[in-house]
Amino acid sequence: MASISAHIKIEGLVQGVGYRAFTADTARSLGLCGWVRNLLDGSVEALFEGDEDKVQQALNACRTGPPRARVEHISMDISHSEGEFRSFDIRY
Repeated sequence: MASISAHIKIEGLVQGVGYRAFTADTARSLGLCGWVRNLLDGSVEALFEGDEDKVQQALNACRTGPPRARVEHISMDISHSEGEFRSFDIRY
């Protein structure tokens, strides 16, 4: 399976609802590497690295998010993975 990188930005009600923890838990459970963080504009940014099917599963989960989230838009850039990360972290 090909290894890819997905850099995404999630907009909507995604801060203060556990979105970063949800994203990190999802990525870790799928064995993905990368990071997630809040942005000043109220959105959340994440980068997933790993097997293409596992990254797709994470992206599908991000379309919904945790129960209190309301995702309005996701933009993404998919590319070949460079294998830059060894774990999945929440950045502050």
